[in-house]
Amino acid sequence: MTAYIARRILFMIPTIFGIMLVSFAVVQFAPGGPVERVIAQLSGADTGATSRISGSASGDFSSRGAGASGPQAEVSSKYRGAQGLDPAFVKSLEKQFGFDKPAYERFFIMLWNYVRFDFGKSYFRDVSVLHLISEKLPVSISLGVWMTLLSYLISIPLGIRKAVRDGSQFDIWTSGVIIVGYAIPGFLFAILLIILFAGGSFFQIFPLRGLVSDGWSQFPWWQKILDYFWHLVLPIVSMGLAAFATMTLLTKNSFLEELRKQYVLTARAKGCSELQVLYGHIFRNAMLLVIAGFPAAFVSAFFAGALLIETIFSLDGLGLLSFESVLNRDYPVVFANLYIFALVGLVVNLISDLTYTWIDPRIDFETREV
Repeated sequence: MTAYIARRILFMIPTIFGIMLVSFAVVQFAPGGPVERVIAQLSGADTGATSRISGSASGDFSSRGAGASGPQAEVSSKYRGAQGLDPAFVKSLEKQFGFDKPAYERFFIMLWNYVRFDFGKSYFRDVSVLHLISEKLPVSISLGVWMTLLSYLISIPLGIRKAVRDGSQFDIWTSGVIIVGYAIPGFLFAILLIILFAGGSFFQIFPLRGLVSDGWSQFPWWQKILDYFWHLVLPIVSMGLAAFATMTLLTKNSFLEELRKQYVLTARAKGCSELQVLYGHIFRNAMLLVIAGFPAAFVSAFFAGALLIETIFSLDGLGLLSFESVLNRDYPVVFANLYIFALVGLVVNLISDLTYTWIDPRIDFETREV
């Protein structure tokens, strides 16, 4: 097992390298960039999502541009809107953002820094990228962990119950509810919950924004816990709808397949109770497929799946940070998030494979190639 883990860890290196290389190459051909954004701010043309970033950075750039000496000749460059700006000022922007170096050199500098977890500073926020990510992490951890945990705690027992009572009235009506739940987009269900329970048109039961209430730090410990989960109810329910449906049906189908196998008939013939058959014999084999889907479900809930939910409920997490960073061409934040997402995904995938051996000791990864 040690050799297999070592091979998997070594395989992560070219995988992350490939992800970062492809993403970096795509960015080179994408229209716009941080230099263009600053030029747009100076010309008053910065609109949309990019204008939500604090104007302190643009003010600093403006003062430097206004103080540049020499004639304000037109700049013959690749930047739209650069006409009328001092060429020296545009060159200083390129140097500040690192664009005075060739692309391959910038790529390898970035990789060397990322190996040491040095992500630099945000282009348009006067903070380090790590500090920025650490500020948003509690929201993403809260949404990802609790949504995944809740969906598994409900879906697995329900899926087992549906498999045992396959074809019964209970199985039929719960399948209908699950299919309807799966068909409803999470963001639409979130809006429906707001209308019903967050003061939209009916009841004012749950808060509409934030992870905790104002003055949360002054609450007693038990009230802090209650307030925290009170704010999480609607976002978690909205996010967990599709995951709950998928996991329930996957668990049911896995158990149904195992129930038809010969070893189940043998266990019953030996006088084992139904609980012993289900949880002593079937459970380990049936849960292998469920565990196989855990990495994708966890990473999706932890990062990408929370974007719309964070926006609707005004939760400032990593999903919203990544989206705004892409729109604002804040490349240090974009690539740092991508690097962390990829690394976490690969590690969780490895942990999932190792869990196979814990559930079913017959699985031996030592005899497999990576």
